[in-house]
Amino acid sequence: MKKRTLGKSGPEVSAIGLGCMGMSHGYLPLPDKKEMKNLIHKAVDMGITFFDTAEVYGPFINEELVGDALSSLRDKVVIATKFGIYIDANGKQGQDSRPETIKRSVEGSLKRLKTDCIDLYYQHRVDPNVPIEEVAETVKGLIKEGKVKYFGLSEPGVNTIRRAHAVQPVAAVQSEYSIWWRDLEEEIIPTLEELGIGLVPFSPLGKGYLTGKIDEKTQFEKSDFRNILPRFTAAARKTNNAIVDILNHTAIRKKTAPAQIALSWILAQKSWIVPIPGTTKLSRLEENIGSVNIELSPEELNEINTASLSIKIEGNRYPEELEKRCRL
Repeated sequence: MKKRTLGKSGPEVSAIGLGCMGMSHGYLPLPDKKEMKNLIHKAVDMGITFFDTAEVYGPFINEELVGDALSSLRDKVVIATKFGIYIDANGKQGQDSRPETIKRSVEGSLKRLKTDCIDLYYQHRVDPNVPIEEVAETVKGLIKEGKVKYFGLSEPGVNTIRRAHAVQPVAAVQSEYSIWWRDLEEEIIPTLEELGIGLVPFSPLGKGYLTGKIDEKTQFEKSDFRNILPRFTAAARKTNNAIVDILNHTAIRKKTAPAQIALSWILAQKSWIVPIPGTTKLSRLEENIGSVNIELSPEELNEINTASLSIKIEGNRYPEELEKRCRL
């Protein structure tokens, strides 16, 4: 497995990581816990060293799964988790990044992950009610205490990144990035490059859409969160098939899968970008890992970029309420 370093000062990790959210949150039906532990072990065997979870996934049970699976392999892996989002009694998400909440959250995450130090600790979403300087100062204290190694932010705006980085260096920013969601290219990626911060794209396969296995006829389970996403209406899926056609065109020529082209495209953008595709299937894990060894030529990259930028993707990625929490 090839390795990459997250920015100038972040950890060295496998060139792609494994997003663990779907193993116990978001996509139904949920898979068997024992099978997911075995899948995580297989990932380590195949060279994956970077695993992503969060306090709110489940909530809590995803951290427990990751902790159980990796406790005996702790010295071989880098674990990232997140604080700052909770689910209230009505099932709605709220935000709380007050210093006292972060300090309480880290203790819970350490216990569930069965570790004495979290490698990469992200603020899950920027909390508009707590100055980012307070958040960064709190995590800085946790780093001094040895409970956290690196500070990260998820879905922040440029101003937040700069303000946080001035207090405690930010090792990595986690945000959605893929061939069908390229908003980061205008401001975020240039800022990360300037400051020496790594990028960890979540949903690099468009929540499964870029695999080519989803079309307008696909029926999701009733509680699958993609049912509320504007980009996943049947009409949007039909229109957006054009982006999958581009990936398929290159995949056929290179005798590989469209998902591998989508991931290799991301890997070709910057050497400090480490995508974290999630999966619950061994075949998909093997396919994702295989993307690390696919080389896209400058001509192929130019062809993909030219074609994809000419397509207007239909549907916002989140409902308006959720989108407001991003890029603060």
